[in-house]
Amino acid sequence: MKNRYIGDVIMAGEPEEGSYLNNIPAVRHLKEMKHLPLRAPVTFLVGENGTGKSTLLEAIAVAAGFNPEGGTKNFSFATRSTHSCLHECIKLAKYGFPKDGFFLRAESFYNVATNIDEMDEAGGLGAPVVNSFGGISLHEQSHGESFLSVVVHRFSGNGLYILDEPEAALSPMRLMTLLSEMDRLVKMNSQFIISTHSPILMAYPGAEILELSDAGIRSVDYRETEHYQVTRRFLENPEKMLHYLLDD
Repeated sequence: MKNRYIGDVIMAGEPEEGSYLNNIPAVRHLKEMKHLPLRAPVTFLVGENGTGKSTLLEAIAVAAGFNPEGGTKNFSFATRSTHSCLHECIKLAKYGFPKDGFFLRAESFYNVATNIDEMDEAGGLGAPVVNSFGGISLHEQSHGESFLSVVVHRFSGNGLYILDEPEAALSPMRLMTLLSEMDRLVKMNSQFIISTHSPILMAYPGAEILELSDAGIRSVDYRETEHYQVTRRFLENPEKMLHYLLDD
């Protein structure tokens, strides 16, 4: 299907009894639902800290063949094995094969940048790998600049792109740039699955927002999200919000 390389996340097994995964809301509800459909070219996983957004996103990425720490499917480095075994419990209903793909996560992006430099220092790979990322070492740019450089220079379309909390690296203006780049890539038959807290990113037209909570996993409208409502209330009247938050 156009723009959808992953159509469903199917619970095909269960974590071992006693595993911490069984206490994560996203995992509990996926076990009950049996499958989670991804119906749009852009899917956002949103919710409070601890609901399992990143755990579920990581499992989808690993099940799709990506390195747990990020990168393309050709990246095989490992600095420390901290990913969960949830990927062993799910299967992905796939529609066709993307020509490109990347798992981009702010948490371990430093390790991806280091691995690119190490591959180029080792040589033997033809053209420098960094050429595909703008030609400048990602370590020689700010965190946000290097993060966005991957999207602008490396993402080539017809791809599956999985992003974990990109707002951790990007300013509000850069998040708007990311929105523009996402739109360019969606129009080039790409699919995005993104875990985020950013109301700016969630505003992408036509995206499906899946809200993860203790109560379940449900599709919600942009303006129904707690992220939008809390941010709007704060920005409309920061003095009032601060009065309640701070001891005056």
